[in-house]
This record gives sequence, structure tokens and C-alpha cells, in this order.
Amino acid sequence: MYAIIDIETTGGNASRERITEIAIYVHDGKQIVNEYSTLINPECSVPPFVARLTGINDEMLKDAPKFFEVARNIVEITEGCTFVAHNAAFDYSFVKQEFLNLGYKYKRPVLCTVKMARKLLPGHKSYSLGNLCNSLGIQITSRHRAAGDALATVKLFERLLSVDPTLNQIPTDGLHPSLDRSVFSSLPSTAGVYYFHDENGKLLYIGKSKNIRARVLSHFQNSSTNKAIEMRSNTASIYCEETGSELIALLLESDEIKKHKPLHNRLQRRTLYKYGLYSLYLQSGYHVMQIEKIKNTGRPHTVFSTFDEALVQVHELVAKYSLCQKLCGLYQNHGACFQHSIGQCSGACIGTEPPDIYNKRVGLALAEFHHKWSDMAIFDHGRNEDEVSVVLIENNVFAGFGWMANDMGIENIEQIRESIKRYNDNRDIQQIIKGFLRTGKALKIIRF
Repeated sequence: MYAIIDIETTGGNASRERITEIAIYVHDGKQIVNEYSTLINPECSVPPFVARLTGINDEMLKDAPKFFEVARNIVEITEGCTFVAHNAAFDYSFVKQEFLNLGYKYKRPVLCTVKMARKLLPGHKSYSLGNLCNSLGIQITSRHRAAGDALATVKLFERLLSVDPTLNQIPTDGLHPSLDRSVFSSLPSTAGVYYFHDENGKLLYIGKSKNIRARVLSHFQNSSTNKAIEMRSNTASIYCEETGSELIALLLESDEIKKHKPLHNRLQRRTLYKYGLYSLYLQSGYHVMQIEKIKNTGRPHTVFSTFDEALVQVHELVAKYSLCQKLCGLYQNHGACFQHSIGQCSGACIGTEPPDIYNKRVGLALAEFHHKWSDMAIFDHGRNEDEVSVVLIENNVFAGFGWMANDMGIENIEQIRESIKRYNDNRDIQQIIKGFLRTGKALKIIRF
């Protein structure tokens, strides 16, 4: 899978300038399968010459989301993909730097269509996107806008694939001789759980993804570690189970790993949640938040699978409740935090806002994670258009999940009970469901 990307920025230096627009087209080697684009508030002014070139000005960006607000979308849509761009070093350096500003190391395999075109389409006077597309008869709409340039890069990339189809093939070296190569083209691009077995049928690895095909391909394109190479060479068969729902994929994966304890899941010491949001009171009386790795002592208010997920959540809380960046662990310099300089922090960082007033807002923010289970049915996408998935919470515990027809009486608790398979409740399951509910992605929630 390929994430074909173009960005617009406030200038040419990734360490000093910021992204103002990003467009992403996810391509499976045959066609576009997903897309995402948005303006981004760079939190600084756009220079006049850049505004004239791109047409993007300060007025357009004032209500656009900031990068931290779209970071999760970018991580998710490019997950399992190769980062493709025209002059990829430029685009990739800016995206990496934006994530680095949030404390997260963004890493994807990279392909540059400039380098590919020089190799596969020699003899052109210029390999700039505009000149190359013009000479190849590729029309660019909205030049110097992210979506227009990214779509032109998609068409150029498809032209390059037609010249050298091996760009879109799984490497054959190092694969198990018994592995049927046709399995890769038959994998679905939907949510679910996948299983790798060795030649004796022993489970090597269980994983989940919103896009099974993209995630499996990423495993077999990965030669970065000895463990990755070993798993690839030992995998003799691949099986997958579609769930339709990302939530059910998470729940099924968690249960299956606990049940089967596959070799490579154990070797990775894999845990669903590695980071927690903790809080404590300073001697000055202020209630502060901290993102830390999960500890054996002390109970976090909520947990996260990655540091960047935790960081995005805390940024959102800071913005929603006008909290202090410094007291939430987002600002390390001495003195007042940046938010105070622009009037969005009332001065808790320098002691000018009374602790009792500030702490009330911290309490409201943390209260978002302190809800008890209530009996409910959570409905999400099914495995096809004729069904929905359902997760049942009953008697204040997770009861199980399953699928039911769209035309069934989904508000009938008896029909819901008949549709689910029973599973055990545990801490991981509770955190998965709480995390999903926080995203607001459920199609429907019925409380009993």
C-alpha cells in the first residue's frame, strides 16, 4: 500500500517552517482506496510570496485545525503504507518534524517519484512535477495546492508502475517455499484479524488492522529487524477473519493472543497499552498531569497504546479546558508556557492563577475518563452492507460481541443476546471499549 502525499508549507526549511495543507491518497497499486486532505493552522503567519504562490493565506487558516488535532488521522491513514511524494525528502522531512514537535517519531518507508522518474523515464529536460506532468500529458488541477499536486503525483506514480510493475510486487526472496503467493492478492482491504502459521500449523503471530491487506503486506516488506525477517521466512500460511468493525478487530485480537500466546507476540512482549495518564498535586497546590509508561504502582486515569496517542489526547484536553501546557507536561522551558503568551493560559505556570480555580478545570478534564460501565449495546460496521456488528455490556461487564442483520430489531435485547458470542471481561477489554467510545466512531449506542 502506498500513501501518496503532498504538502504546502510556510517556507522551505522543515526545522523553522510549518505545514499549511496536506493531502493523502492511499493507493493499493491499482487504484485509490482512501483519501484525506485538510488545511492546517500553522500557528504563524504565511509569508506574502508563499500566499501568492499557493493561494493559501492567514484568513483561510485561522479556523483550520492545528497539526496536533489531525496527527492521529495522518498516523492512521498512512499506517502500513509506503510514503510516496514528488521530491519525497521535502514532504517527509516536514511531516516528521511536525510529529517530532509533538514528541513522536513518525517513520514510514519512503519512495520518491522524482528519483523513480529519472530512472524509469530518462531523457526529460526537467523532472519538476509541473514540467514532467506537462511533458507526459498529465493534467494538474489546482497547481501548488496539496490535493491537486498529490492527485497529479498519483497519476505519475501509476505511469511509473506501468513501466516497472515490480514496484508493486512482494519481494520473493526469503519467503517460505510453502507460502502460496496468491494469498496476498486475495486478502481483503477491510478491518479484521490475521494469523501467520508455520509449516506445522503452529501459530507464529496474530495481528489486527483496519486494512488487513495493507498490514500483512507491510510485514512481508519489512526487513528492518532479524525478528521481522525470521517471521517472514517461517510463515507458511496466512489466514484472516474479517470483522468489519475496528472495535471488534481489537477485541478479537486481544482475546486470541491471550488464548494462543503466539511465538512472535510473546517475543515482542506485546501489550496493548504502554502509556498512562497520571496526575499528582505539587507542593504549590496545583493538580498536574503526566504521561508516563504504565507502572506497577499507581493507577492511571486512562491508558494509551502509543505515546503520540496520549500526547494528542492531552493537547485536546489543554485546548478544551484552557489548561496550562507546563502543568500538563507539554512545555519544558522555564517561565510561562507558550499558551500564556497568547492569552490561552491564565498563569498557573507562573503562579498567578489560584490553584483551586485551576484545579477545578483539571478535575473536569480527568472526569472524562472516570465513567462506570453502564449496560449498553455498541453498534458498528458489519462485514457487509446487510449487517451491523454489536458489542454488549450487560450487568456492568463486557458480555461479548457478534453481528446481526440490519433489518433485525436492534433495540431488542433478546435478539442482541442471541447474536453475540460470549467472551470474558478483563482490563484490556475494558480499556479497548473505553478508548473506542472516546473516539465517537460508533454507528449507534443503545443504553438499557
